[in-house]
Amino acid sequence: MDFLDAYIIRARLFPAILAISPFIALIAVTVSWDTLSLPQVITTVAVGVLFFAFADLARRMGKRTEKNIFKATGGIPSNTLLMRSDKTFDPTTQERYRKFVSELIGERAPTAKQEAQDPAAARAYYIRADNWLRENTRDHGQFKLLFEENVTYGFRRNLYGIKWAALALNLAVLMACGVILYLDKFSADTLKQVAMIGAFAAVHALYFFFVVTLRSVVAASDQYARQLILSSETLAKKPVMSKEKS
Repeated sequence: MDFLDAYIIRARLFPAILAISPFIALIAVTVSWDTLSLPQVITTVAVGVLFFAFADLARRMGKRTEKNIFKATGGIPSNTLLMRSDKTFDPTTQERYRKFVSELIGERAPTAKQEAQDPAAARAYYIRADNWLRENTRDHGQFKLLFEENVTYGFRRNLYGIKWAALALNLAVLMACGVILYLDKFSADTLKQVAMIGAFAAVHALYFFFVVTLRSVVAASDQYARQLILSSETLAKKPVMSKEKS
């Protein structure tokens, strides 16, 4: 059933499919599917394994990218949104969310003076609050918007993680298309399809180079962080559940 999990499909498998789509298209065109024999079986199995290999690579490289992003930007965004130095929310709204969260986790939030005198301790408090919120907002039905933002972030992070692998694969596809067209050993229809795949690989590479950017990952991360804090309002309406879990 994990295979059917919406997050796994949309945030891990979809980036892998998008990354290797030109290669799959080239295989589909150049391999004969008129009869089912050993080469066709091997090709089918290899393509399936390649999907999961790229999905795993996307996740691992995405996680590595995530660490570098948070290191460069000063940490997980949601860990700082309630600190008074952050200007994402206006002061009144921020104070209201600080009160919500402190009641939910059963800890008093740092005062302005405490934040100024000991920012490390204040950050540790907000990290605990952030962890508590993430653990208590895993109900996809109740926190649908948060889940969607998490999927968007996971998709962009993992896609960015395999950006250079996808570009390298596009280069390989372009070279293969050039060789196939040069050798001219396929039918005219097949050669036309190969040329179209070459053009698709070129556009695909441009997409990865110009659209799949670090900025898009950071933007998705910020949006997820904001929605996580906003979810505290839903949790605050259930004091019995909150006290039991805190």
